[in-house]
Amino acid sequence: MFEKVLIANRGEIALRIIRACKELGVRTLAVYSEADVDSMHVQLADESICIGAAPSSESYLKLDRIMSAAEVGNVDAIHPGYGFLAENAHFAEVCESCKIKFIGPSSRAMQAVGDKNTARACARKAGVPVTPGSNEIVETEMEAVRIAKKIGYPVMIKATAGGGGRGMRTAHNEPSLINGFHSARHEAEKAFGNGHVYIEKLIVNPHHIEFQIMADQHGRVVHLGERDCSIQRRNQKVIEECPSPLMTAALRKKMGNAAVKLAKSVGYENAGTVEFLVDADRHFYFIEMNARIQVEHTITEEVYGCDLVKEQIRIAAGQPLSRHVAHATPRLHAVQCRINAEDPARDFQPSPGRIAFYYAPGGRGVRIDSHAYTGYIVPPYYDSMIAKIITVGATRISAIDRMRRALDEYYITGIKTTVPFHAAIMRNAEFRDGKYDTGFVERVMASDNFELRHAPGRRLHE
Repeated sequence: MFEKVLIANRGEIALRIIRACKELGVRTLAVYSEADVDSMHVQLADESICIGAAPSSESYLKLDRIMSAAEVGNVDAIHPGYGFLAENAHFAEVCESCKIKFIGPSSRAMQAVGDKNTARACARKAGVPVTPGSNEIVETEMEAVRIAKKIGYPVMIKATAGGGGRGMRTAHNEPSLINGFHSARHEAEKAFGNGHVYIEKLIVNPHHIEFQIMADQHGRVVHLGERDCSIQRRNQKVIEECPSPLMTAALRKKMGNAAVKLAKSVGYENAGTVEFLVDADRHFYFIEMNARIQVEHTITEEVYGCDLVKEQIRIAAGQPLSRHVAHATPRLHAVQCRINAEDPARDFQPSPGRIAFYYAPGGRGVRIDSHAYTGYIVPPYYDSMIAKIITVGATRISAIDRMRRALDEYYITGIKTTVPFHAAIMRNAEFRDGKYDTGFVERVMASDNFELRHAPGRRLHE
């Protein structure tokens, strides 16, 4: 097992990794920006090193500064978390050359699946169905127009290095295609330093289903079921659940086998997620593979009774898959809501600032992953997520009812959050019946009966 791990991230995922390391008896080194000097992960790590100014381009995306901190801190492994440099193959390659273990896939496997266009080619080669679209990177708008005409509108323009909904545009005709082609490239270049895009057929209002993969260094690859990530706003996930209300045992077996087959074909190791779109007829299509731990890994942990971050560290240390992971079976139902510092009443306008008062819900079957606390200043430089609420129940409805109760207990003042939005979704009859797809949020918010009301801690107002 490792002696010391550097966490190349911030926020709740950095805190999550520190907790896993502490349970394994591993020391931790936190790196942080000037804006995060008071962040919880900096306070709870065994050591910490400031690596730059507030903007991520001057800190968390500075590979040379992270590696310098690793050298100064004398670490033997680096956990990248998610976002920032987590899926940067060059980062993994530099770690390998410096004899520091990258807690994730090898640079070779990451190159195979990290670029979405290359991953589609790997999926085709492995016999996994993919959505119709371009076979290579699309370099010019003329080429984009030609491909769109061939596969038919509507189409989706996607950044090959994208994630979190960035670098994605929908086009229903040629003018919107040309505009979206250039705006997607520009956004991708700004967010990922890579403006390459590809085009695929848009499947209208599908379910977005992903399978959790775990693979050790000894050739063992398993999947731990699916997560339904269809509740999205502007291509960004906001609510996830496990298992999916769409799934059947036969479809789960078929999709799970396809996910494992793809992972094996590229020699994948550690945690990964294979993502699919599933249409109304339950036909599924591969869209991408995320070579990292996911934000929503929590619900798989609760349903399958395992710790995926600890398993990541164990795998990276050369240990085989834990028996309880290799033979994990679903036992409960779990729902996760991402709590962002945004104002849902004002088109989800960002709401950074000081948290005047913070009270998190608790009780049976409620898990909170958060780095927020009373007095914490939410910086404007990074992703707006400040917490994740995960609720667990013996049935889907019991997990949803528990989430509704937990949201009613959540009390945060000083900033606006998406808690009222999530509470409204939990009350929605269609969601409660499992009748939703990727177009659900836009439809529901446009309806007359969608009401943002939230009044936690009644006596706290007095």
